[in-house]
Amino acid sequence: MKIVIAPDSYKESLSALDVAQAIEKGFREIFPDALYISVPVADGGEGTVDAMIGATQGSKMATTVTGPLGEPVTACWGMSGDGKTAFIEMAEASGLALVPSEKRNPLVTTSHGTGELILCALDNGARNIIIGIGGSATNDGGAGMMQALGARLADANGKEVSPGGGSLLSLNSIDISGLDKRLESCVINVACDVTNPLIGDNGASRIFGPQKGASEAMIVELDRNLAHFADVIKKHLRIDVRNAPGAGAAGGMGAALMAFLGANLRSGVEIVTEALNLEEHIHDCSLVVTGEGRMDSQSIRGKVPIGVAAVAKKYRKPVIGIAGSLSKDVAVVHQYGIDAVFSVLHSVSTLDEALKNASENIYRASRDIAATVAIGMRTTV
Repeated sequence: MKIVIAPDSYKESLSALDVAQAIEKGFREIFPDALYISVPVADGGEGTVDAMIGATQGSKMATTVTGPLGEPVTACWGMSGDGKTAFIEMAEASGLALVPSEKRNPLVTTSHGTGELILCALDNGARNIIIGIGGSATNDGGAGMMQALGARLADANGKEVSPGGGSLLSLNSIDISGLDKRLESCVINVACDVTNPLIGDNGASRIFGPQKGASEAMIVELDRNLAHFADVIKKHLRIDVRNAPGAGAAGGMGAALMAFLGANLRSGVEIVTEALNLEEHIHDCSLVVTGEGRMDSQSIRGKVPIGVAAVAKKYRKPVIGIAGSLSKDVAVVHQYGIDAVFSVLHSVSTLDEALKNASENIYRASRDIAATVAIGMRTTV
């Protein structure tokens, strides 16, 4: 019996590896002789670097970059074991978690540090880059990133525009002749599950600005500024990013990655599962177990369990989902390949208690789920 365990992390509680280990512990009590393949997965957001490092026998590195408010921060990134592919999470350099709630202001936050991370990867020999752009604190259209990489974004007086989405309206010209030449031979894949356009009612500013600290007035200003940015990009780079799907991701970072760097925006979980060779592990298994902190109708929008189930269903493998909590609308996941879902909670508890006891709860639930599977295997109808 071969069991593939491929969960996401339980946010604020356990890493994907911790979750996988707790599930395996529970299943081993019932199926001690089974072959267990643990494949911690991520969707391009938190945990992606660790998942990719583990899959490629790579290494984690750290460097000091410019944080979203202009202060130095330490950002971690990964390099594959063969030294060819770098793994970057934008949130490490330009993430919302780096900005105290009272200081969140997308008019001034910059993506400059993400560009510095890319330079660091190039300096270490990377010729392929996988970058997850979730959790950003910025709404600068990726302008800061591009300035870090050598692009010149100047106002009417020839002066570099200042950091932040609030300065984009002063942009007059774009010169990419100074871009780091190594980028020309570098393949960049972007883990992105957002299809929002750059501007408008579904654009970067309107949809994601509030969580970054934008007031209604700021949203209007930021949207106007990104529209101007798009106009200048079209004029100087001959690329129209206004309505490109995904251009609005990470405060317009998607637009910059497409327009300036020719990056490919793809489903985060697809990028990760391919890199992890998940299909190779699943094609001859008996059972797949996946999970995440909360499973609900949003899980079908590019989250790990559905991505794992999509691979499993290619080979008609049964899939069990184990989550910290389940919503009333969780049944929709059955239409996407998850055959059964279970919550790990066995009694009423506070959120703090659930987070604290997550590992023990996952182990308990997994043991009981495995026992149920064993009963089913012994029962004939």
